[in-house]
Amino acid sequence: MVRLALFGMAALAALWRVRSLHAQDNTADAGFEPLFNGHDLTGWIHVGATEGAWSAADGVLVCNGQGRGWIRPPAVYEDFILRLEYKIERGSNSGVFLRTSEEGRPAFAGMEIQIIDHPEHTTGVKATAAIYDSVAPSRNTSRPLGEWNALEITCIGRRVAVRHNGVIVVDANLDAHPELRERLPRGYIGLQNHGTPVAFRNIGIKAL
Repeated sequence: MVRLALFGMAALAALWRVRSLHAQDNTADAGFEPLFNGHDLTGWIHVGATEGAWSAADGVLVCNGQGRGWIRPPAVYEDFILRLEYKIERGSNSGVFLRTSEEGRPAFAGMEIQIIDHPEHTTGVKATAAIYDSVAPSRNTSRPLGEWNALEITCIGRRVAVRHNGVIVVDANLDAHPELRERLPRGYIGLQNHGTPVAFRNIGIKAL
């Protein structure tokens, strides 16, 4: 594992300046592992009442919003770069879980990067790209409903950066936020079924 202490600030900044996602190229860089094979749910584990909610075809992983819960790959991660694209509909609510556990609420055992369409949550700690309920994005960079959005999430030690549609909107030291200090330092990556439709594609991770 590469630890935060091994990075100079210049190297860390360079890591976070990775170009924004484009369709079909987010796992092309050296060291990135695709988490979704593009045609079925092989390798994804259901957590909670989410059976029947997820399907896959033509390179897209779709949640129809039935039930609740989340799905995850089997591996546990500590320091990593995660890249994916997502698309939502009117009223959609979802999220990407980081370093979490199957015990308790995944957004608070680890962290959740929020994905949402609600007028009251265009800014603040429950807005898209926020570390849910803790760190607000610096700006709203969401694309219009029905368009694909790009997320790149970098976790290195106690630092978490979120790049949304090419813009770094979160650059947080977890120790600066009391509610985040005791979150798990390693755990699962997950995609949330919050009872509304959402689609994902080009999901790839690079362990550091």
